[in-house]
Amino acid sequence: MSRRNRAVKRVVPPDPRFDSQTVSKFINNLMLAGKKSTAEKSFYQAMDIIESRTGQPGVAVFKQALANVKPSVEVKSRRVGGASLQVPVEVRLDRRTALGMRWLIGFCRKRSERSMAERMAAEFIAASKGEGATIKKKEDTHRMAEANRAFAHYRW
Repeated sequence: MSRRNRAVKRVVPPDPRFDSQTVSKFINNLMLAGKKSTAEKSFYQAMDIIESRTGQPGVAVFKQALANVKPSVEVKSRRVGGASLQVPVEVRLDRRTALGMRWLIGFCRKRSERSMAERMAAEFIAASKGEGATIKKKEDTHRMAEANRAFAHYRW
């Protein structure tokens, strides 16, 4: 463990179009090779596609998708004796959001639609309805934690 003080959390400025820190963090996570303008463009295009397909505000669908995807428990490896046990632990609020965003972006990139905007729009719509690959990942994580509930007393 480091002997220094904890790192200070930077405040992420809200994005210009929706004035939302969550959107800004998502765009930063989406960005590849420092190309923020490209990430912004594809995210905003995805929001326009969502609005045309569903008739709802794109940001509302995105936030609903993110809320549906956030895990509440996960498993962490813990050495006990000679064995590695999968110990279920509750996920901190900021880590929940980070995991949800990471999973959404990962499964968006694996989709087969033509552009990243179309992929994001399709994954956001599916996740907001409670279906899709990202929701399956969350359910698998919860199922793993539930299966290893017997080791919960090894929490640290």
